[in-house]
Amino acid sequence: MNVNTQKLSSARFAQATDAFVEIFTASVDFDKRMAQQDIQGSIAHATMLCRVGVLTQAELDLIVNGLAKIRDEIERGEFEWSIKQEDVHMNIEAKLTDLIGIAGKKLHTGRSRNDQVATDIRLYLRDEITSILAELKRLQFAILTLAETHAETIMPGFTHLQVAQPITFGHHLMAWFEMLCRDAERLSDCSKRLNVSPLGAAALAGTSYPIDRHLSAQLLGFSRPSNNSLDSVSDRDFAIEFTASASILMMHLSRFSEELILWASAQFDFIDIPDAFCTGSSIMPQKKNPDVPELVRGKSGRVTGHLMALLMLMKSQPLAYNKDNQEDKEPIFDTVDTLLNCLRAYADMVPHLVAKKENMYRAAKQGFATATDLADYLVRKGLAFRDAHEIVGLAVRLGVETKRDLSELSLSELQSFSALIGEEVFDVLSLEGSVASRSHIGGTAPNTVKAAIENARQQLN
Repeated sequence: MNVNTQKLSSARFAQATDAFVEIFTASVDFDKRMAQQDIQGSIAHATMLCRVGVLTQAELDLIVNGLAKIRDEIERGEFEWSIKQEDVHMNIEAKLTDLIGIAGKKLHTGRSRNDQVATDIRLYLRDEITSILAELKRLQFAILTLAETHAETIMPGFTHLQVAQPITFGHHLMAWFEMLCRDAERLSDCSKRLNVSPLGAAALAGTSYPIDRHLSAQLLGFSRPSNNSLDSVSDRDFAIEFTASASILMMHLSRFSEELILWASAQFDFIDIPDAFCTGSSIMPQKKNPDVPELVRGKSGRVTGHLMALLMLMKSQPLAYNKDNQEDKEPIFDTVDTLLNCLRAYADMVPHLVAKKENMYRAAKQGFATATDLADYLVRKGLAFRDAHEIVGLAVRLGVETKRDLSELSLSELQSFSALIGEEVFDVLSLEGSVASRSHIGGTAPNTVKAAIENARQQLN
């Protein structure tokens, strides 16, 4: 048999497949990236068939050696993929049969492409999540290092993009770190749930052969075999869960990107993004565009789109497998690629971000950032918070009218609003005093930020 001329499943049909339909229904151009997982699954399946007496040891040896040769060909880029065999599974099986003869035709005993592809996707995602988590950890370490450098660098904290209270740049970076921690947890949880073996579910009802599904699962490193054959081959909720986790992670990276873009602008001028991660303008020679953060921000929509595509793909399918599910792979593959590339770009870029401390400090002096500190000061003097809030509002109004910060008002001016105010109030109104006072767990005080960084390093290690 020539692997490139006749389909393994062609006997049922009196007519050849229409040339356009052959191209339209084929998936080998994209699902061949699961070739290593497909071979891994086939070796495990054949090993199990031998253990239960369906294959002889000689047949198993032929199959394993043949698959090893095919794997080497694929790795060298010498394997000839054929659209006539539709997908990665049939291409490999046809080539195996071409190499070893009748034993190759026995490989598919007790399984279907339905459980085969479900197994391959789970193996593929399990491998890729491991790679994603490693890249994510690299970014987390980069954030920790930058945060440690700037545990005492004061900047304005914002709500509604208006100056709210002074914080440290290190504290702000640690907020990013915490988001990524939850992203890592979601991906790890997803990996645990998808680590279940569908192999042996066959087309939809299982098989009459005396298979050992626990052995197959063990050989492939799965935690257990799946419980229901219909569910095993038909659902892709594990892929949807992965893409949902990826979408949340990309949303976080998009938020990071938005802040970096704002901070790098002339209007903020808080940071400098290295030239290696920016590009110029084709017409304006002065421009330095933050292309990497902008592109990551844009790619978040791409991944969210893949999540929506997978949800819509599954929402109306009856049990069990349908050809619709061929459409699950490209969104999964592109999500993996996009996520890995964005994480790599950020892990490479973050260590080289430069904070412009003076500009950050100057901006924190604007917008009456220590107004809440003055209110808290009055509360500690015995005033009810709502009354303190009213008094500080009057002081802020004077500052607005005279274009001065609260710390620039005279003691007599402040005392005109409340006789409780003493000279020590200026310690409270300083940016340093404000951030230092928030020394509880999760606060922005430099000592608290440093402790949080140390704890985070221990957790990652």
